[in-house]
Formats: sequence, structure tokens, C-alpha cells
Amino acid sequence: MGSVAPMTEWAEITTVAELETVVGVPGERAANKERAALTEIDRAWLAASPFCVLATADADGRCDASPKGDPAGQLVHVLDERTIALAERPGNKRVDGYRNVIANPYVGLNFVIPGRADTLRVNGWARLVSDASFFDEMAVRGQRPVPALVVEIETVFFHCGKAFMRSRLWEPESWAPEAVVPRRAVIARELEPQPDKTLAELDDYYRPENYAKGLY
Repeated sequence: MGSVAPMTEWAEITTVAELETVVGVPGERAANKERAALTEIDRAWLAASPFCVLATADADGRCDASPKGDPAGQLVHVLDERTIALAERPGNKRVDGYRNVIANPYVGLNFVIPGRADTLRVNGWARLVSDASFFDEMAVRGQRPVPALVVEIETVFFHCGKAFMRSRLWEPESWAPEAVVPRRAVIARELEPQPDKTLAELDDYYRPENYAKGLY
């Protein structure tokens, strides 16, 4: 393997003017496509999306990007044209993103529909809510969210599909999930120390039919 070139040899970009010289400036349509409220098309997208990525940063600017998923139609609850809510479901309790929200409430969300290359982006101000009347409408398998993330929308817009097209994300013939990276149980055994668990026990824990028991 070759060595990494020293930073003194890098042509670093440090100003917006330099950045625009390298990548150019957006056309009028791209520059002005942000909206301040949900349209009916946005609502339809949110209703069809089962997955999103939540981006947050703490008070010092350290970032986190966390996946969120639920059945389509239950991932997002639209409160009004400027407000949405996402449910928190059982997990490992790290809640890195939610810790960030308490310190810095500005968030970014990217909503995905399987098979679609374009995505819907939402940016805005978030708060954590431990209970509300709309929680009943967000229940899955009888389980209400605890807590929910309520986002007051500042901007919403659609993002083009070139990243998904370049990555061939939705093309099954490009999938090889265990060709290079070991299975989840091996990762847990080697990188997340659990001295009381054997590899066989971890394999059993991560079997889809077992792991799915803790989803809700």
C-alpha cells in the first residue's frame, strides 16, 4: 500500500469562492427549489417512506447521522404543513442524535422510498416530546413511541437521484452484503466486546426471526 501524501501537498479548499471555482454554482432551479412548508406531493412522499437518516450536531459541532425506520405510513406523522413527528422505537439506548438535539436543536432529515433514486430532504428545528395526544396515531403493533422527535420545518426540497444511481443501491445484481465484510455476529464479537457471549450465541441472537422480536 502506498503512503498517504502529506497535507502540504493537498490543494485544500478553504473559502466558498474557491469551492465555487471547483464545483461551479447551482442553476436557478436547483438554487431556488427549497420550500418552507409541505405540499401534497411532500406529504405523499412522507407517507410512502419507510426509512430516513437523521443528521444532528452537538454544541461543539460534532455530527451524528442515525437511520430511522418504520412501516411506510407510520415513519412520519404530519401535524401540519410546517410540523412533522418521528417516533423513537426500542434500540440500544445510545440516542446520540437525541442527546445532540438537547444541545443543538437544528436537524436535517433525508427520506427514502425503496426503488426511488430521488429523496426528500427536510431541515428544521427539533424538540423531544415524551408524550402527546398524537402518539396513539404513531403506534405500531400496539406500541406507542417513547419519545418522539417533533420537527418544525424550515426548508423542504427534493434531492436528485445521482448518488443512488452511481451506487446502484437498488440493483439487486450489485448486492453482495457478506462478500467482503463479515456477518453481524462476527462484527459484534470482534468490535463490541461481549465476553459472556460465544459466536454461536451471537449468531442466534442476530438471526432475523429472533432479532425482530425486539423491534417494537
